[in-house]
Amino acid sequence: MSPVRGVGIEASRAAGRLVRLPLDIAAGGVGQLAGYFVHAVSDRGTNGAEPPTPEGDIPVLLVHGLGDGESIVAPLRRGLDGLSAGPFVTVSYHAFSPDIRAAARVLGEQVELASARSPGRNAVVIGYSLGGLVARYYVQALGGDAHVPLVITLATPHGGTAAALLAPPHPLLRQLRPGSRLLAELAEPAAGCRTRFVAFYSDFDEVVIPASRGRIDHPDLEARNVLVPGVGHLTLPLHQPVIDQVRSLLTAAGQASTAARPPRSRAPRRNGQSRGTADVPVTGGPKRRTLKGRR
Repeated sequence: MSPVRGVGIEASRAAGRLVRLPLDIAAGGVGQLAGYFVHAVSDRGTNGAEPPTPEGDIPVLLVHGLGDGESIVAPLRRGLDGLSAGPFVTVSYHAFSPDIRAAARVLGEQVELASARSPGRNAVVIGYSLGGLVARYYVQALGGDAHVPLVITLATPHGGTAAALLAPPHPLLRQLRPGSRLLAELAEPAAGCRTRFVAFYSDFDEVVIPASRGRIDHPDLEARNVLVPGVGHLTLPLHQPVIDQVRSLLTAAGQASTAARPPRSRAPRRNGQSRGTADVPVTGGPKRRTLKGRR
């Protein structure tokens, strides 16, 4: 996408985002006072029952970003129609909830619920912006790598963002500052983490500053970084070439999940691949905590 066109599209979406932002902030404050943190919405039929899960399907959990709602991932969800993946679950949290760690714990609960509805199938998590950090903390620090062989992140500030230095001093926003305690946790050794990561980032992202902080550069993680040129922060999850690549990743993950069953307790296969280069999801293995969680 050309920079000029990218500016126009991003400006249009940013205008709509600014209109919603005060409501998001207000909703976040009300949510904290009420004590609510998260809810999950799964695709259901009109009678509220879960749709049948065809053989070979994999649960897919979508985690939105800061101040966003289901609307930000809805176009991505529609772009994934027609795949053998599913059911799709949107994991939401209030705009100004206090802690990424707490969000990661709730994501873990939703992964377990989704896996229970699809026995023998590991889940895939797609995180947009802050949602990608929630997903990464879950698999690195909370043993989620036993259940999630693939995490896809879209415009996620894996290395923090300079923009957070100018933001209000809210605890969650402080976690996005370069060098924060949470980011230091994620930079700790993670030997044995079995989750594979694919991180889509852009050189035109006005939120993740500098753009290189949208990459995953960790020696112990199997990560592939995909540069999406000329696309802004709000546009990236809706960009058709990105959606096409996500479709391909989910198709491959579904095929790997089907080939890996049974048994569930089988040890993970490395196939001689080095960290950071493999394109085949790693599955299976017992739950393992690789980082020491902090409260």
